[in-house]
Amino acid sequence: MSKKNSDVISSSPNRLVNAFRGGLMKGAGYDTGNLAKRPLIAIANSHTEMTAGHNHLDRLADKVKEGILVEGGEYAEFNVPAPCDGIAMAHDGMRYVLAQRDLIADMVETHVRSQAFDAVVFIAGCDKINPGMMMAMGRLDLPSIYLSGGPGQMNIRNTPKFADNIDHSAYGGDPAATAETFNCSTCGACEIMGTANTFQCLAEVLGICLPGSANIPGWHSDKLKAARATGRRVVQLFHEGLNARQLLTQTAMENAARMLMAIGGSTNGTLHLPAIAHSAGCTLTLDHFQRASAEVPTLLAVSPNGPWGIQDIWAAGGMPAVLQVMQKDIDTATRSVGGGTLQDVIDNAAVLNPKVIPPRDKPHRPTGGIAVLRGNLAPDGAVVKQAGVSEHMLQCRGAAVCFDSEDEALAGVEQGKVRDGDIIILRYQGPKGGPGMPEMLGVTLALKVAGLANAALVTDGRFSGATSGPCVGHVCPEASDGGLIALIEDGDQIEIDILEGRLHAELAEDEIARRRAAWQPVVKEVGYGYMDRYRRHVRSASEGAILD
Repeated sequence: MSKKNSDVISSSPNRLVNAFRGGLMKGAGYDTGNLAKRPLIAIANSHTEMTAGHNHLDRLADKVKEGILVEGGEYAEFNVPAPCDGIAMAHDGMRYVLAQRDLIADMVETHVRSQAFDAVVFIAGCDKINPGMMMAMGRLDLPSIYLSGGPGQMNIRNTPKFADNIDHSAYGGDPAATAETFNCSTCGACEIMGTANTFQCLAEVLGICLPGSANIPGWHSDKLKAARATGRRVVQLFHEGLNARQLLTQTAMENAARMLMAIGGSTNGTLHLPAIAHSAGCTLTLDHFQRASAEVPTLLAVSPNGPWGIQDIWAAGGMPAVLQVMQKDIDTATRSVGGGTLQDVIDNAAVLNPKVIPPRDKPHRPTGGIAVLRGNLAPDGAVVKQAGVSEHMLQCRGAAVCFDSEDEALAGVEQGKVRDGDIIILRYQGPKGGPGMPEMLGVTLALKVAGLANAALVTDGRFSGATSGPCVGHVCPEASDGGLIALIEDGDQIEIDILEGRLHAELAEDEIARRRAAWQPVVKEVGYGYMDRYRRHVRSASEGAILD
């Protein structure tokens, strides 16, 4: 029998306290005799009734509990917040969403350590919750396993996915029917390669979930089977002594950076993967993503980068099949929570539909899904989802139209202040400036609705994984740190060259110096509380927006 953290509940040196704790556990309905003999497994669950990505996770937890009991463990479930980006979008609530990533990690870490658990099952479904859970996993370094909520299904009955002999999916077809696709018709994460599904996919690369489980739809019975198997496996992990940092290694993190490019994942991957790596004692920088983008193609054409949906990937063989196609681009000797190595997972995989998961030599795009840009406007880096940019906009130049808030930018687009060919500069949206680095999806949607296909956007904020087009985010240093983006004025010429990795403002050094001498930062009111502390302690986006 392995030594258990939970032994302290009944076997600490203080007999009186042991008796008191035993009474507390009995009052909660536990058999203290079983607790003394069995590992106590924490189930960290982001179940909430409010969002489609999480409202089914209670049912998954029930199956996890069955698996834990069958395998000879005990369990205790607790919950963490599950913010939905869509609900927080376009109002002050979006400031708080990224900040909750670190709060979730703190909550899980502190609760698990304070209650002496022996292992952890992490159940999560959407954008900030997945990386927050993974950060906690790296910090705790306990036997751990992740269970995704899986993708959901969008309301696409009227789109070509359901028509005979048409190879389109979630967002293809008649524009008149597109509005219906915004409706989530089942539980599970939005059926696109947004941040939620990006990290569900990357969990398989990191080896922290049962192979093939991440892309099982949230509504499918196989997800319940995977949940039960996850419960059994976590008890086995405890007895095997396989801890999280044996999975979340430097090599595994670099594999994830490379596969982020192959799947056409969200630009938020460049924000969250470094934070997860840091929590696991590893280092991942924009240089890793830049190299990956140059060396790894965008294999998949999943919306918003192409016609397919995440459920199409699952039906075509799932992430194990994607890994099989891309195996020469990653180190397959890393370990998997299922036992064995990533190569063992690959050897048991099969591509069932080469249209959806094409061969390595027939990718959706020849370069990686995300490009890292540098220049005088972003000396510490910026990112763009190049897989979603039209070929003719990969290199563009235009006059700056500057805004200091998303509301100002939206009003500017609606009032015709932005013309086709202009480049919107949207600043004071970074981790400090927002504060909280809010998503700018509202502005990108406004540009599409206005028909400004040749207008671009440059911001120190971030984007939803649903964003496409020439939208450059994560500009570092951000405006609040005195980055050049704070000094840009209307009419300045801005160059975006995604092919050459360049983001440049055509300004002479003496003019920059003159403007900097007169500059005063915009400081946005947040009131007393968490966001004020967050602003004072958060690092830059290029460092993963982690907290000091």
